[in-house]
Amino acid sequence: MMTIADIELETPRLLLRPPRLEDFDAWAQFMGAGDYLRYIGGPQPRPVAWRGLMSVIGSWAALGYGFFSVFEKSSGRWIGRLGPWQPDGWPGTEVGWGIVESAGGQGYASEGAAASIDWAFDHLGWSEVIHTIDAGNLASKGVARKLGSRYLRQDRLPEPFHEKEVEVWGQSREEWRARRKAGAAQA
Repeated sequence: MMTIADIELETPRLLLRPPRLEDFDAWAQFMGAGDYLRYIGGPQPRPVAWRGLMSVIGSWAALGYGFFSVFEKSSGRWIGRLGPWQPDGWPGTEVGWGIVESAGGQGYASEGAAASIDWAFDHLGWSEVIHTIDAGNLASKGVARKLGSRYLRQDRLPEPFHEKEVEVWGQSREEWRARRKAGAAQA
């Protein structure tokens, strides 16, 4: 029987696995400083980052899914977190992403998100994947487009982020699979 500790997704350049306590220093550094944080609630001090990591580890324990820790295979370096996410009150079944600035612009977010979307549809049985994106986050909109997602609607996240609207992008399982099949046929 497979356990959470056994779950690993591999792409050509990335290794994704559920977060562990040993990821905390890299996680806290990622959540502590960077321009990208303006789109995901702002910088977090280490104690707040700790609670964030623990909530993701708890999601894995309680629900069997959550963000993956993302590692660059060539270096073994922790470079972000991405994957399936649906806290209470969330506007849908999300696959989200966040990659450290030093690894940005290399296609890691779309590569890892694609593997996570496959996994969410195949293992979680989701019928739709969304991405909640700040209206000003052009880089994330680019990742969503690269994944084949489209703008669906405006919505709000649950507290404590409820005061700001977000764009909801996404696609159905059928759209995703048709796109993947068409891409494989072209390869």
